[in-house]
Amino acid sequence: MTEQVQSTGAELLDGSQSLRPTRDKPWVMRTYAGHSTPQASNALYRTNLSKGQTGLSIAFDLPTQTGYDPDDELARGEVGKVGVPVTHIGDMRALFDAIPLAEMNTSMTINATAMWQLALYQAVAQEQGADAAQLAGTTQNDIIKGYLSRGTYVFPPAPSLRLISDMVAYTVTEVPKWNPINICSYHLQEAGATPVQEISYALCTAIAVLDAVKAAGQVPEERFGE
Repeated sequence: MTEQVQSTGAELLDGSQSLRPTRDKPWVMRTYAGHSTPQASNALYRTNLSKGQTGLSIAFDLPTQTGYDPDDELARGEVGKVGVPVTHIGDMRALFDAIPLAEMNTSMTINATAMWQLALYQAVAQEQGADAAQLAGTTQNDIIKGYLSRGTYVFPPAPSLRLISDMVAYTVTEVPKWNPINICSYHLQEAGATPVQEISYALCTAIAVLDAVKAAGQVPEERFGE
């Protein structure tokens, strides 16, 4: 039994195949980073990759997180301050210039505008000649957390939940290696939640998202067991 557990995990005790045959693959190593401009951030990413980093983790500035153009009056003083500004496909091209996205595992910590950022990312990848089915990574896409802790939402709760569920359904069929949502409880703790409240709200969010995806009928019933 011990030997079986310590094996590659490709085969279970009953001879069936594991759902995760690559569990012995090393973790993706990446630094959460992004600053000032897409060009400057690109230079940082390429430096990190050349030193052995195995993936990318994108930090976006607040205007990008909340859907404001850099020249909007409300974005004044915040552009490029806590992350990189990405507002159109030109920014996304510059951000990943000379970085083969088909070979990357990219995490994008973005919520309210996650759908748009994934669309830009996919478009740039396709310009590079990559197929959407090759793309691996994660979008946080936990817009509900924006109401509970950060205030970084754009739309009301119901349309936001629709954005989340539509994006989940889209990636299941079109970008199957992509993790469309990362339920995040950390910010709840920072906003004052107790440990019990933190895990409770996070689990409730996950249940609400799964219920919304199922109710939308865009994902076949049999896929929910995977």
